[in-house]
Amino acid sequence: MSDSAGDGKLEMKQASKEVKESENVAEKYSAMTVSKNSDMNMGDLSSAFTAVTTHKPVKKQIQFVEDKQEFSRFPTKAGRRSLSRSISQSSTDSYSSAASYTDSSDDETSPRDKTQVNSKGNSDFCVKNIKQAEFGRREIEIAEQDMSALISLRKRAQGEKPLAGAKIVGCTHITAQTAVLIETLVALGAQCRWTACNIYSTQNEVAAALSEMGVSVFAWKGESEDDFWWCIDRCVNMEGWQPNMILDDGGDLTHWVYKKYPSVFKKIRGIVEESVTGVHRLYQLSKAGKLCVPAMNVNDSVTKQKFDNLYCCRESILDGLKRTTDVMFGGKQVVVCGYGEVGKGCCAALKALGAIVYITEIDPICALQACMDGFRVVKLNEVIRQVDVIITCTGNKNVVTRDQLDRMKNGCIVCNMGHSNTEIDVASLRTPELTWERVRSQVDHVIWPDGKRVVLLAEGRLLNLSCSTVPTFVLSITATTQALALIELYNAPEGRYKQDVYLLPKKMDEYVASLHLPTFDAHLTELSDEQAKYLGLNKNGPFKPNYYRY
Repeated sequence: MSDSAGDGKLEMKQASKEVKESENVAEKYSAMTVSKNSDMNMGDLSSAFTAVTTHKPVKKQIQFVEDKQEFSRFPTKAGRRSLSRSISQSSTDSYSSAASYTDSSDDETSPRDKTQVNSKGNSDFCVKNIKQAEFGRREIEIAEQDMSALISLRKRAQGEKPLAGAKIVGCTHITAQTAVLIETLVALGAQCRWTACNIYSTQNEVAAALSEMGVSVFAWKGESEDDFWWCIDRCVNMEGWQPNMILDDGGDLTHWVYKKYPSVFKKIRGIVEESVTGVHRLYQLSKAGKLCVPAMNVNDSVTKQKFDNLYCCRESILDGLKRTTDVMFGGKQVVVCGYGEVGKGCCAALKALGAIVYITEIDPICALQACMDGFRVVKLNEVIRQVDVIITCTGNKNVVTRDQLDRMKNGCIVCNMGHSNTEIDVASLRTPELTWERVRSQVDHVIWPDGKRVVLLAEGRLLNLSCSTVPTFVLSITATTQALALIELYNAPEGRYKQDVYLLPKKMDEYVASLHLPTFDAHLTELSDEQAKYLGLNKNGPFKPNYYRY
């Protein structure tokens, strides 16, 4: 849930690849809103929509963990018991639930050392405690109430099973909202195996509920780094079962399959990626000529960028900070590193509560937007000694360095709203002269020799879902987009998508938005024939060209 604003920021080119145009799945579904009794013909899903492929020049390569560390060895039992949460540069970063009924410390026994069976006698899963399934089911039911659009899609499409035969392996944040997506994919005919995209993300009771339902889940809150890779491998490596679709958040699953199971990777029919980190990795593979399967870039879809990144972070930033620090924002000096969609959401919330907000930016356009919105754009070193809170949301690495951490004032709160845990140089703080003191879950005091304390949240990992939760409704928008992308890639005829990275078309973004409007009792104005002709538009959309910036 972050925007890339670093050297690796990609320039968006809306260069389209012409593919065979036929009836759009959005038109097919949206027609059903007129008549509830309409029948759905999912057989035409393969001609769902025209996708736009984008090539983005990468100015700076993202560095991956060495193969020998990441792919070539498995840990000892003692090693996997240790919750080493420190310095991975993968996206094993946070995204956990503060609302979880049980903390990872409740039972020190590793789930890998337990034998658990659900009520159906199935043991093909690894979660904290399968007995928590009832609690998890209640949380999923609550989430469903605010994800009406995704539930509507499930009800409309489940009769024809557009994902029948799909074997989806997923690596996302395992929360109640994600569970609604997973259960939707199952209802549409898919077989799913799932793991968490970072070590603090999982709501244990939700993972238990999914496992009880029959989804093979390998995840628990507070995994070690070794556990993280073990769980990914268990998802992929099952005798008699081979995935043909990937739903990823961060790119770790994609690269594990690419590196460790190349024969499996070549048979994948499509990859759907939702994070800026994972999209960067896909474009690197594409540029190197190593991407041998089509991939859908959900992160840069309008419904992800303008809703999930902006509105979700506008609310969850305050939730995360309040739950962990009880800080009052009125009059506090806060610096937000990065003024992309995530940064814009954070700044709007902080400003509304009376905080004095500074912005750091490398992009002159984003910097000008910040100025016009009433914020002062500075270099971090100019205000490092005076600010009370530092929030990173750039998608880059080493945005806050050890030298800057040394110069922060006593009590400064440091946190990250980017997907990866590379923005704050936490590794440099793990030295003998500094003392780490756990205050509460996901809150540490890092104490310098002179007694100065810096409050570090979630060990530099993603704040909002490490330390709180996120709004269900906005995740419904992203989840619906992911589901439609999977349907399209799986049903597309051979040759429609080449070995490249594609964007969702405008029509699909508009359809996802339209599904969510009834929640607000919103009524769209319809173009007359004369008006549509004057604007050169189809009355049913799309209403904006692909290059339009909302």
